[in-house]
This record gives sequence, structure tokens and C-alpha cells, in this order.
Amino acid sequence: MQFRHDPVYTSRRSPVLADNVVATSQPLATQAGLSILRQGGNAVDAAIATAAVLTIVEPTGNGLGSDAFCILWDGEALHGLNASGRAPAAWTPERFPDGMPEIGVDTVTVPGAVSAWVALAERFGTLDLATVLAPAIHYAEEGFIVSPVIGTLWAKYAEPLSGQPGFAETFMPGGRAPCPGERFRNPGAARTLRAIAETAGRAFYEGEIAEELVAFLQANGSAMTLEDLASHRADWCSTISQRFGDVELHEIPPNGQGIAALMALGILEHTAIREHGPDDLAAVHLQIEAIKLAYRDLHAYVADRDHMTEVDETALLDPDYLKSRSALIDPARAIDHGPGAPKRGGTVLLATADASGMMVSFIQSNYDGFGSGVAVPSLGLALQNRGLGFNTIPGHPNCVGGGKRPFHTIIPGFAMKQGAPLMAFGMMGGPIQAQGHVQLLLRTELWGQDVQTAADAPRWRMMSGLEVACEPGLSPEIVEGLRALGHRVTVHSSADFFSFGGAQLVHRLPGGGHAAGSDPRKDGQAAGF
Repeated sequence: MQFRHDPVYTSRRSPVLADNVVATSQPLATQAGLSILRQGGNAVDAAIATAAVLTIVEPTGNGLGSDAFCILWDGEALHGLNASGRAPAAWTPERFPDGMPEIGVDTVTVPGAVSAWVALAERFGTLDLATVLAPAIHYAEEGFIVSPVIGTLWAKYAEPLSGQPGFAETFMPGGRAPCPGERFRNPGAARTLRAIAETAGRAFYEGEIAEELVAFLQANGSAMTLEDLASHRADWCSTISQRFGDVELHEIPPNGQGIAALMALGILEHTAIREHGPDDLAAVHLQIEAIKLAYRDLHAYVADRDHMTEVDETALLDPDYLKSRSALIDPARAIDHGPGAPKRGGTVLLATADASGMMVSFIQSNYDGFGSGVAVPSLGLALQNRGLGFNTIPGHPNCVGGGKRPFHTIIPGFAMKQGAPLMAFGMMGGPIQAQGHVQLLLRTELWGQDVQTAADAPRWRMMSGLEVACEPGLSPEIVEGLRALGHRVTVHSSADFFSFGGAQLVHRLPGGGHAAGSDPRKDGQAAGF
């Protein structure tokens, strides 16, 4: 496919075309990644630096207490990294008689993001961690000016979380959230980042940082122990994939939701999707129905891979099974199906690429905004609430248990074409992420839109049952057409932009170099040189 630029949506920004590129949801993080590339670092060094800065400048989506996943092309092969944390060993279903809580210390699993940085640096990095983490340390210590979207979300989350241990002291200076345009400093985070750099991450999981973290959590009722932290590991893994035409979409295997995007693509292969344009009613309807079928199976079967004993990813991606699921789609009406019966068998997303051809899709997240709301002031970090990803259903593969990884919403995406890397991309935004991967891949690879146009395009989000949420930019004709087909459509206000995700994309150009796009729903920036 030759490069095309046809801006048909409201942003009308052009993609960034350069050999070395970084795309993130906050411009200071983008610039940090570029500075590392200019210092001779590669795309992995840039990704680590960018991710670290994002923990400081976008605490509404991620932090030092986050989890992370990565897919990268090293110039010869594709690699996956699962750095999601596990539940404290003492967790059992009996600890949660009222179901999994949404916030508080009993939502905190072992934070994995730092282990992702260390694993990436050790295997693929070219610069030392002190150099790579220096921009983040600078912004933590000297402060940064809060950007508009992040400031708006900060105010949204702060008041409900103000009573959680350490939150107000860490993130509400003067008793309130900082406003857009105000400077915020986090000296505790600077201290933590320095310890990470000096010990290659060991202090976070075994040293003074770990001891301080566990002491704070236990003082507030957590079951987390030093052994829980010390036993954590980030796991290198293969990817799972689904072909659509001559393009393959790659995702991290479960415990994440990426398999839903693969299932939806496999279902769409057996529909008339290619006969329609990107903004045709029929195309939107088919995508919603395919995603709906994939999500029914996702929530029924997907969990920590070690606990998917009855139905695994091989069964869920079986071509005959996906073909049978596609037969359930009615082009003329919306249907609410249950899960099938396959045979036994607050987030940030960034993308980087360098002139050598290395490409990285990296995602890290607190889960919901600031996560658990629990923050350790002396360490300057908020802790994720990934425990909410478990359930307490007896016999369910995702039932909460000690040492187990919860179901995860965060997923990096990567597209390959005929054995060569094509696109490092993804989308933050909880349950929209797998849906967003499908929308972005089809727009770029089936309908030929450039990465910025694909990011600008109005989105829809399958909710539950027949319910679908749409952005106000979706044409009235499509909205009314979906309703006529039986979808229960809600058009969200323009103020609810953050619930439709934030995409970052880097696409390899046919003649060399890259095109990068950044979502206008965020404060972000794609840039390069």
C-alpha cells in the first residue's frame, strides 16, 4: 500500500513523517523520547524514557505503581513482554465476600511497570538507565506544567480518591488537584526513579523502596508482602496473531484482552466487510457484531494463561470456530448472543521507531485513572487497582487467587505484513482497547487511511447487550441506521471524549522511514527527525 493522506475528519492534522519517531499522549514525554534517540539511543531506550516521563506528567493514567506490556520488532524478530503483576499470595475468594472492590489497598497487585523497563533495557537497550531515566527525574524534581486534558481528568479523579491513604498528600497540593497551566512537582518520585536507575530496578522489588512500599501498604490493611514483590518477574513471551488479508495483527497472549481483537478480525474475514467503506453503516454494524461475539467469549474464558485449563487461545482462535461464530451475524439486525462453546484446546500507550527499523508498542496503566487511589507520599507513586480485574465466581478461570495474574484490559498492538514489521500501535481506554485495535487496523490496512486520519476518525464502543456508545462525530445517518438495526445507541457528549480511547500509531512507509499519528482526544504529540 502506498502512503495516502486524505484528512476527512475534524482534526485535519497531518501525520509526522521521519526516520525516527515517537508518539505519545503528552508532548513532554514525546520530546524526552526524541532526546534519547538524538543521544544515540534506540527505539527501546526511547520507549523506556518516554514511559518513565509519562509516569510523572500523566499520573491520571499511569505511574510507578502501574503494570505494563510490550511488543517490539528488534530488526529481526517480534518479541512480546508481559510485565503484569500477580495477586498477593494471601488473596483468596473468601477475602472478598462482597466481590472485588474498585479502589483501596485490596485492589493493589504487584506493580510490574518497573520490571518491564528493566527487562527491556537489559535485553535491547543501548544506554544506561541513569541516562534513560534522567528526563523523568528532571520533571519529577523540577516540576512540569500540567496539560489541559490531564488537568481535567486530575480534577475528575481527585475528589473521590482524596480519602485514600496518601493520595491527597501526594497528588493534591494545597488540598486540590493542580489546574491546567499550574506546575506540579513530585520529589518522592524523583527519589524512587534514582533508586531504580542506581540498582537496575532491584530497589523497587527487594531493597529500600520495596520495604517502604510494603510497610505503607500493610499499615493500611494490605496483604502484600516483601516476598510478593521479590518473587515478581516480567515474562518474555511469543505473540498470538490473526491474519486479515495479507496483514497479521499480533497481540500478547492472555491474561490480556488482545485476543478479542484477533477473534473479531477472524470473524470479520467471513463477512462482507470488504464490500463497504470505512464510514458505511454496514461496515460499522459488522464490526460491532463481531466485537460483541468476541467479547462474550473473552469474559467467559480469558484469564491468567496458567489457569485457562478448559479453553485456551488455540481453541478461541480456531479458524473453524471463528467461521461458525461469523455465521451468527445478521447483516440486517443486531443480536445479543452469549458466549460460544469452543473446543478444549487510566492507561498510556506509546509507540516509537528508529532509523534502524526497530519498532516498539508499549503500554502501561494504573487501570482506572489513578488506580487504587492509594499513594505512598515518600515514594511519590500511586498504585494500580488491577485486582479489580479478578472475579469471585467459583470455578471461573479468572477467579481471584494468590500469585495469580488478573484479567487485563491493557494491550499493545503490532501489525506485520509478509514477515516484515508494518505498524506499532494501540489505544488506551479500558474496554475500548481491543475494539479500537480493530477499528484502527481496518482503517489503515483495509481502507488505506494514514495513521493520523485513522486516529482522528469518530469511534463507537460496544457496551453490553445491544448497547453501543458513539462519539458525536459519527454521522447522524449512521447513528439512526444503527438504531433501525436494533442497536441501542447513546451518543456521548463532546465532554466525554476520554471514554473513547487515545491512540498512538507508528507505520512503516514503503520507501523507508515512518509515519506517526497521535490521538486528538489527548494532549499528545507525534514527532520525529
